[in-house]
Amino acid sequence: MKKIILSLLLITSLLNAEAGVYFGTGYAYNNETVTYDTFEDTISNNALRFKIGYGDRAAYAIEFSLDYVDNKSSIFDEGDGKKYGFNIELLKAWDFNIFANPFLKAGFGAGYLETPADINNASLTYGSWNLGAGFFIPLNEHFDIEFTYEYKYVSYQKLDNNLTINPTSSLNIGYIGINYRF
Repeated sequence: MKKIILSLLLITSLLNAEAGVYFGTGYAYNNETVTYDTFEDTISNNALRFKIGYGDRAAYAIEFSLDYVDNKSSIFDEGDGKKYGFNIELLKAWDFNIFANPFLKAGFGAGYLETPADINNASLTYGSWNLGAGFFIPLNEHFDIEFTYEYKYVSYQKLDNNLTINPTSSLNIGYIGINYRF
């Protein structure tokens, strides 16, 4: 019975929403705690995000985003470089007739980190599970400001194929950006 009610609520919100395409960009501050075997280190980096989405600011959306992390920290090697990522996330927002529309989002991502720690490829790939919460502040019909907190569980590829341990990390992200809606 719960599934039927939830399905009906979802269908109703899809029919009543005024969905459209939107573009966004913004700044993110990443705080990452990397765990590898007995090693654990916390690093912080600046990031840029570019995204495109489809949905309604007060109901639902699907977002595709590209992340560029200007990595100045040593994660696995002194020569670690930039980090690039791609994310797909589903977003559910609410309109309580206040100045902001709160939302929750969940999804997954993938990317790579330029590093000489992987001798074969000069980069490590990773996958992530993403959760987030935040709010949109509508400025007008087309523009809104977005504030978001995100948590990502990241699993990197093995540094050496002979090892059994994958490096993992907990990534906490604070994001502020602007969206343009068509």
